Amino acid sequence: MTRFTSDRLLLFGATGDLSRRMLLPSLCALAGDALLAPNIQIVGTARTDLDDEGFRNFASQSLEEFLPASRRGSMSTFLSRLSYQPLDASQEQDFQALAASAGSPANGLSIFLSTAPSLFEPTIRGLAANGLTGPNVRIGLEKPLGIDLASSKVINDAVAAAFPEDRIFRIDHYLGKETVQNLLALRFANVLFEPLWNAAHIDHVQITVAETVGLESRVGYYDGSGALRDMVQNHMLQLLALVAMEPPVTYDATSVRDEKVKVLRSLRKATSGETVIGQYRAGAIASQPVPGYDEELGRASNTETFVAIKSHIDNWRWRGVPFYLRTGKRLPKRTTEIVVQFKDVPHSIFQGRGAQTTPNRLVIGIQPEEHITLSLMAKVPGLDRDGYGLHSVPLAIATPDLFAGPKHRIAYERLLLDLIEGDQTLFVRRDEVEAQWNWVDAIRAGWEEQQMEAKTYTAGSWGPSAAIALAERDGVTWRE
Repeated sequence: MTRFTSDRLLLFGATGDLSRRMLLPSLCALAGDALLAPNIQIVGTARTDLDDEGFRNFASQSLEEFLPASRRGSMSTFLSRLSYQPLDASQEQDFQALAASAGSPANGLSIFLSTAPSLFEPTIRGLAANGLTGPNVRIGLEKPLGIDLASSKVINDAVAAAFPEDRIFRIDHYLGKETVQNLLALRFANVLFEPLWNAAHIDHVQITVAETVGLESRVGYYDGSGALRDMVQNHMLQLLALVAMEPPVTYDATSVRDEKVKVLRSLRKATSGETVIGQYRAGAIASQPVPGYDEELGRASNTETFVAIKSHIDNWRWRGVPFYLRTGKRLPKRTTEIVVQFKDVPHSIFQGRGAQTTPNRLVIGIQPEEHITLSLMAKVPGLDRDGYGLHSVPLAIATPDLFAGPKHRIAYERLLLDLIEGDQTLFVRRDEVEAQWNWVDAIRAGWEEQQMEAKTYTAGSWGPSAAIALAERDGVTWRE
């Protein structure tokens, strides 16, 4: 694959919420740290009718709202790099004006495509017809990439008609988070963990992605998607793959993604009784009353806002180790974390002295705070006249400051920079996407076959009681 650094970036959906909150602040922060080439030009496009000055005003307001002043650098210099071209993807002539505004891609053009799935095909066709898909052009694709395997293939086929796989960058923003990347360093740069990272020493793994928010502005999208498609199919399965993958030969895009896809293809089809779905009802978050999903939606629906899954990886390393996945909206706190629960010591020499051992546990916190904590057994200070005391104590391996340094970077900073420079390591390959959809589609087919109804849970709780029972049947307690 030929690597080149783009001197032009074309942002589709440039006036949308993702651009306002993440993309423009990330690009400005990168520019402030002198990580973008000084000659790079950023062209925004969307259906909104703006001129260059209007887009710069929009960007300025976004930066003031979502980027700390300490990270903006010379904001006026950054804003001067921005231009804008309105575009209706259904109008072929609009792409001619866009191509003229973007200029020649001969020195490298990166495209960030954040648009409705129905617009992928006409957008790619318009780009191709106007010289914006050549060998010096790469494209980044923001989710959702379909609603199932079949629709995902349609989108990927449309993109593949104009771009080879080595110039397609499918974005999962979780992969841009520092702690997610540190998961690989933790596993493969420390002899302490890798020899124990298998079924002989690990009892189970928990992955939780909890949100306190409800529908907000995503009413139309979310009710047609649900928690399984919105969170499990992408973010959670990527986290699972990173936890479970074999050591890659080297840290490069091909080797890392080869190992991830092996894990995804090893996922056993979930059987009856291994999934729980729920939907929140009115309750309270942070002591404030919030409506139920049906009230927010304005009608009844069976769309799941919560899902818990007991999953299995049928390979040599993980045979017999359950991976418990849990995600939901209107849960008590916002958190994303991975819990690796080790097995207990095979024999406790302290049992005769009245001491109880607790298995070691590794907790990898991804958001809102980035941390890694390992629980270890330690002796309780004292003379031990009434027995030998043991207590589980936390060892903080890392803190947010150590992970992020003096600057807390937005995940999209890393991903946008990698897109511009052409590094695919933290992007998702087509075979990964299709393996993920294959597993998720089988779960949804099972729900339809069993006519499963979403169980209700009160907003501010940890989901339906059946989710607790899913783990407790195996003697496992969710970490909360």
